[in-house]
Amino acid sequence: MRIAKFMAAAGIASRRKSEEILQKGHVKVNGRTIYDPATQVEPAADVVEVYGRRVEIPDAKIYIMLNKPLGCVSTCSDDKGRKTVLDFVSDIDYRIYPIGRLDFTTEGLLLLTNDGELANKLTHPSHEVAKRYYCVVNSMVSPDDVEKLQKGVFIEGGKTAPARIKIMRASPERTELTIAIHEGRNRQVRRMFETLGKEVVFLKRISIGDLNLGNLKKGQYRMLEQSEIDYLLSIQ
Repeated sequence: MRIAKFMAAAGIASRRKSEEILQKGHVKVNGRTIYDPATQVEPAADVVEVYGRRVEIPDAKIYIMLNKPLGCVSTCSDDKGRKTVLDFVSDIDYRIYPIGRLDFTTEGLLLLTNDGELANKLTHPSHEVAKRYYCVVNSMVSPDDVEKLQKGVFIEGGKTAPARIKIMRASPERTELTIAIHEGRNRQVRRMFETLGKEVVFLKRISIGDLNLGNLKKGQYRMLEQSEIDYLLSIQ
């Protein structure tokens, strides 16, 4: 975040007036006098002083929905140099992080926030927040297969909780369906179908609880509406 924008957000002055204050040498960042209004500061980490008094931005909470594309990781950084989901929200001035994860080869709805309490709540399986996926499998998914998934199958880490399945289209070579689960184990949906001898060839998360991806385009994000935020905060 630019220092002039930080000062405005902290209620010191307008951006233009903040620039004047900077140019007169009344602002320090981490003990060093700053004159350039374009200087970048990290609100959660840097110490900003104006006229010798420390100033901070009120604790604003940010809630974002991203349509994660294929080929990026759901982390804040990657030691292999791969693109991360934060690359798609680089214009956000707050330090945010993803709630849960989507695999490198999975796309769709991903929430990002700086609200640690909400993140912990949504990722804890005890809250049973349903996550629904559109899924394409490389063969026929039979009624017997559906029954097994609905009862739970054994993967690494134990038996899965019952899933909700809806077959959309089926043929011997391909099945399109939706599957809803509330756990978040690594590659869980893919591994569930592997127990049936089947391969998931496409996977996209389309909803989390009452929040739907809708028409949000790949790689784009939007701020959650207040009603959506209220819904998430109300989850017990």
